Amino acid sequence: MLLPYYAPMRVAETFMVLHTLFPDRIDLGLGRAPGSGGLEAYALRRDRSERQLGDDIGEQLAELLAFLDHGQGFPEDHPFSRIHLSPDMPGGPEVWMLGSSTWSAHAAAQLGLPYAFAHFINPEPTRTALATYRELYARSDWPDAPRTILALGVLCAETEDEAEYLSAPMRLRRRLRGRGPSGPIPSPEEALAQLATLPDIPMHDESEWPRYITGSQEQVHHRLSEIAAAVGTDELMVVTITHSHAARMRSYELLAEAFR
Repeated sequence: MLLPYYAPMRVAETFMVLHTLFPDRIDLGLGRAPGSGGLEAYALRRDRSERQLGDDIGEQLAELLAFLDHGQGFPEDHPFSRIHLSPDMPGGPEVWMLGSSTWSAHAAAQLGLPYAFAHFINPEPTRTALATYRELYARSDWPDAPRTILALGVLCAETEDEAEYLSAPMRLRRRLRGRGPSGPIPSPEEALAQLATLPDIPMHDESEWPRYITGSQEQVHHRLSEIAAAVGTDELMVVTITHSHAARMRSYELLAEAFR
């Protein structure tokens, strides 16, 4: 959930309903970024004053966590302490802090939350953000150990050449980023034809690892294992951008086989 777009009580009540329907199966990931273009962000805003979207994110996070704690997180004299969410199921969804910067690393450690870092969005600060989170968390008195997820773009195919071919739409979207609406994901043929008309400008990230890992099953398994070990993450999450649903499913199947 991109929290700046929603009232904390609404988010808490919605996810308590999900938790009631599916106990111990619901996670709530919280992010502060708009996650869209400027026009879409403005259209989604709760408050269209001059205040920047997300300026009150700290207050929103605290309020949401207090609601999920069945109101126990509010001081006794706080007006919201009298609100009882419905359904009032014991427990609640597990809350994760989502982020792509060191700001989210600080927030996750301060609030004692597990942390998911979006390497596929911003790969440069990956190692620093995860290390900062663990360092700050270790200084706290939180009873649970810190936990992390690293989210990457991944496309796995039978061969390296096939993976390179299938990743053409992803490369095109990166090249055209910020140049109008992205539209549907084109086919590899359409993407390669468009890429051929664009200036040949290298698209290199100033980071240890690329935001998207592509290749054969063996190549992807080796690369992901290497990255996970280097940053000490507990879990990997992958997003696969390609035109064909069948190719996306096959990528997931190959990954599952490789890590079995």
